[in-house]
Amino acid sequence: MSSSTGDCAASTAGIYCKWQYGFKTPKTPTCILFNQKKEFKKFGYDAIMKYKSLPSSEADNWYFFQNFKMKLSDLTLPVTSDMGLKASNGKMLPALKVFSESLRYLKEHALNTIQEASFETVYSKEEITWVITVPAIWSAAARQFMRLAAKEAGLISDMISEKLIIALESEAASLWCKQLPQEGFMTTSSDKKKFEDSPGIQYIVVDCGGGTIDITVHEIQENHYLKELHKASGGGWGGNRVDENFIDFLREIFDDGVWNEYEEKYPTELQHMVYEFGLQKCSASREEVYIRCYYNLTKLAERKKNISLFFKKHNGVVWCDGVFMVTYEKMKTFFNYSIRNIIHTLRVILDKPEMAKVQYILLVGGFSSSIILRDAISEAFSEGYRILCPLDAQAAIVKGAVLFGVNPCIVASRVSAQTYGVAVAQKFDAAIHDHSKKRISEKDGYIYCIDLFQKLVGIDESVNINEDAQHYFTPVEADQTEAEFSFYCTEKQDAQYVDEEGMECLGSCTVPMPDTKLGRKRQLKLDIKFGLTEFKATCTDITSNQRRTITIDFLSV
Repeated sequence: MSSSTGDCAASTAGIYCKWQYGFKTPKTPTCILFNQKKEFKKFGYDAIMKYKSLPSSEADNWYFFQNFKMKLSDLTLPVTSDMGLKASNGKMLPALKVFSESLRYLKEHALNTIQEASFETVYSKEEITWVITVPAIWSAAARQFMRLAAKEAGLISDMISEKLIIALESEAASLWCKQLPQEGFMTTSSDKKKFEDSPGIQYIVVDCGGGTIDITVHEIQENHYLKELHKASGGGWGGNRVDENFIDFLREIFDDGVWNEYEEKYPTELQHMVYEFGLQKCSASREEVYIRCYYNLTKLAERKKNISLFFKKHNGVVWCDGVFMVTYEKMKTFFNYSIRNIIHTLRVILDKPEMAKVQYILLVGGFSSSIILRDAISEAFSEGYRILCPLDAQAAIVKGAVLFGVNPCIVASRVSAQTYGVAVAQKFDAAIHDHSKKRISEKDGYIYCIDLFQKLVGIDESVNINEDAQHYFTPVEADQTEAEFSFYCTEKQDAQYVDEEGMECLGSCTVPMPDTKLGRKRQLKLDIKFGLTEFKATCTDITSNQRRTITIDFLSV
């Protein structure tokens, strides 16, 4: 999350500090803790350490959530305003409470930081524009959920406030990288120009985060603006998967109940071990990795048998007097799932004829600092592309988010991820309409067809951010005083009906049209922008000439 005020900008997630417990990192984990009364207590490393220090009998009554942002990345589950979120102990809280309290904590942290940095400068909270970054692969409902959580947290006062900007993480990273000199990357190019000084240059951005991998393709325009060339792609293949695979490996080694007891009794030690592994995972070394076996894990293991015996039946790991050595080849196996999915998705995109001019692959995000990941991508693509990674890969997104907050129009066009449209009714035509869709008005016998799909924008269609999809609609009933618009999407190029296979109802809105004197001859004009990071729509009642901004509810489906 980033905030900008006037000509100054401060990014809360990009403040370099020792957040807590000596973990020197520009980011803090997405973890939050509530007590037994469902009251917010701790966030980030504080939440981890507090929860893990609770006696098991007391911890059962608390609510600890970790990596909960991934809940909104699961495309198989609907995102609604009243959905629940399961804590690590199985207890449930409303997801909106979990997200909004997290944003409230970050808001207060940001304001305190700005206050400390401002010294005697006087500023008003109303001057601040907040920028929340989200994965580009998130649905419209997930993005709207974050806006609702921001409203609940007090960042904005209403759902259409322009004091909150939703930025896409891969775009934010691209904005940061395009203005870097070549010295700003780990490997330099023969071309000393910044990307933004080379109109027409095309590159693919791979945002490698802890939870998700976000992939997008951009072209530099004459005015330094960006044009998206391919719809956002990606999935849940981030660095957390590597950590999970490492923990599973330790669980296999320390069997006979040792690992389970260690997790329960010494969580602080475990957290330090995982942190140490995280540093090793992103190490520049291509050699074996040494992980210190902490005192209490050693003690628990030795109660069962000589600790070296735990390692005998496992390949790729050796006990070495207080530490265990993991071979480089074994280390790479922890990355297999993530690397396989990333490379496959990149190949699918880059093999398309329209991607023939792409020259660079930019790796950003904290996970991209891993030499194993970079080596794998270089091995797969270095013959045809230059692989670049900024020196400060982990902070590229938050720094780019500040740039986006200053100028949200800098991404001039985006590619529609799906075909979007609206449900309409039309005068029934027996030659083309399904008879099961036929309806007759009880008031005057008017015969019409329901559930028709009217396309507003097509999948893979390039849409300028200032471009309105403009459509006109008439009422079904002569005396109706409001119109309901239900929006749908599909991965097909077009559809005839909204209940066809593959159609998904996104959301709806209701528009008043109180003046009925023209009956069915009345018109509503819908203007909707699909090129922004959030859909924005206005509706004009042509009869009364009343124009209003409408909010599409994506969270009640």
